[in-house]
Amino acid sequence: MFGVLFEQTADGQRYIDWLVSGLGWTLALAFFGWWIAFGIGVVVGVGRTVQNRFFSILARLYVEIFRNIPVLVQMFLWYFVFPEVVPTALGDAIKQIPPPWASFFPALLCLGLYTASRIAEQVRAGIEALPKGQIEAANALGLSGYLTYRYVVVPQALRLIVPSLTSEVMGIYKNTSVALTIGLMELTAQARQISEATFQTFSAFGAATIIYLCLALVAYQAMTFIDKAVRIPGSAPVKLTAGQDLADEMQQSGALPGAMEVVK
Repeated sequence: MFGVLFEQTADGQRYIDWLVSGLGWTLALAFFGWWIAFGIGVVVGVGRTVQNRFFSILARLYVEIFRNIPVLVQMFLWYFVFPEVVPTALGDAIKQIPPPWASFFPALLCLGLYTASRIAEQVRAGIEALPKGQIEAANALGLSGYLTYRYVVVPQALRLIVPSLTSEVMGIYKNTSVALTIGLMELTAQARQISEATFQTFSAFGAATIIYLCLALVAYQAMTFIDKAVRIPGSAPVKLTAGQDLADEMQQSGALPGAMEVVK
């Protein structure tokens, strides 16, 4: 079924080499985009919870703008519109960036800022989930607001939201496929190119599907390992076996008549 991938192309390569090249651009875009998103997302998420209304409003505006505009529209804005609205000298310099970097950098900026708005909400939820006693204890120790967030609030919040961040890590890998609309030859674009060259659509996109699935599974396992490594002691869910559940139910049902007799 995938034999077509090992056939030679017109330039002497193999079609599987196209997929490997696309995979490299996908990994680069997702990796660097994730760190941009994580850094900005933590700052914006903290800004959503501070007492300063100016920073709180700015952080909320950022989230509402970047989260509610479709990522495809944002991709077009960064690639087609941004060079036209900046000063002419800067716009001309952006337009003269050689491919594929001319498509890579707008896609990287788009995915980083879009994913940051989603991470910011995860961070805000993690901070708000902490008991208020944590901040009160920090204040009692004389820590300033900055030190409280740095040493008490943010470290605990980040450890709490690792499971929810798993979906964002997996999502940024999938969102890289949108970059094909601005000419970046990432994995999906290469699969489409193979399909157009060989008319083997099932083989081309089937291989891309398997690669995306493997990437998602690797990301999931990595985040699961990180979650277990940084999990706050005592926060893990308690899992009871079927025998323990049955014993508890029998004990409760057996205790009920005795309690009723006491009432009588």
